[in-house]
Amino acid sequence: MITALYIKTTNALSDFKKDQRGVTAIEYAIIGVAMSAIVLAVFNGSLETALTGAMATIATNITSANTP
Repeated sequence: MITALYIKTTNALSDFKKDQRGVTAIEYAIIGVAMSAIVLAVFNGSLETALTGAMATIATNITSANTP
């Protein structure tokens, strides 16, 4: 009985060690954060200017659409 429990436990742990889905998801998350940081570092000034301009254009278009 103890031997059977040992074998089941060993098999379960072996299957758990082989499952790499969680590790892969964490790796992709780290890569995504790193890429975001690099993009923000490279385009810091120009990205802010572009987003501010885009928001101003959207606000202008919304305001002009509401005027009769």
